[in-house]
Amino acid sequence: MIKLGQYNLLTINRFTDHGAYLDAGKDLGEILLPKAFVKSEMRPGTQVEVIVYFDQQDRLVATTEKALACVGDFAHLRVAWVNEHGAFLHWGPMKDIFVPFREQKLRMVKDHSYLVHIHIDEETARIVASAKIERYIENAQPTDYHRGEVVDMLIWQKTDLGFKVIVNNRHQGLIYDNQVYTQLHSGMRLEGSVVKVRPDGKIDLSVQRIGKGRFKDFAEELLEELKNAPDGFLPFTDKTASDDIVARFGQSKKTFKKAVGMLYRERLITIEDNGIRLNQ
Repeated sequence: MIKLGQYNLLTINRFTDHGAYLDAGKDLGEILLPKAFVKSEMRPGTQVEVIVYFDQQDRLVATTEKALACVGDFAHLRVAWVNEHGAFLHWGPMKDIFVPFREQKLRMVKDHSYLVHIHIDEETARIVASAKIERYIENAQPTDYHRGEVVDMLIWQKTDLGFKVIVNNRHQGLIYDNQVYTQLHSGMRLEGSVVKVRPDGKIDLSVQRIGKGRFKDFAEELLEELKNAPDGFLPFTDKTASDDIVARFGQSKKTFKKAVGMLYRERLITIEDNGIRLNQ
């Protein structure tokens, strides 16, 4: 079954001057892959990965272009153009994604980017997007995650407490300000760790790993930094200001001190008055 706005693996039936016709099953018949996307090595029987969508004439067409997001995804997309009906977001494939005015929180502006949810409109069967993403977020259950589990995070927006994020393209989470040791912005994707699932179905998150593993991870990073530093020396100690450590390494001072301690006990570094040095 064809999945509109998602990747499909389809077989080439035949070629014409217009391109390749792909087998879409007995219900849909064939779908055109325009000539611009046909490669010389393609033959009848070749399977190609394509995204399927409706063109301007309401015909199903396929493209091998990579999309910035698929149907069912949350994504941070740029406005390509605006008309009297709404905004059109740059998507990757030739056709832009429509966001009607009723699905915008604020009027979208050309060349600005917004966080949206991509889905199929029930009335028109068209691929559309909505900036009212709250209605597409599910509450997490305590059994969905365990403490320390690594998850994908999409930064949503800044709040008084920290940063709201979308977790695993499904749930809402929060990174508290005291857990942020690097620059974050809306639309940024990164990995994080689950701290806990709250009773309200939202997830508390950390940008760093939870538990002792995070110290070992950073110790390995710090060792690489020393190997690449001039004379194997870095001018940071336990007396260095926390803000300076965060700015240089994106880690808390506690994590830095723990990592230095691990490397010192393994006799990989020497601690000097004004910094740390790699042992040769």
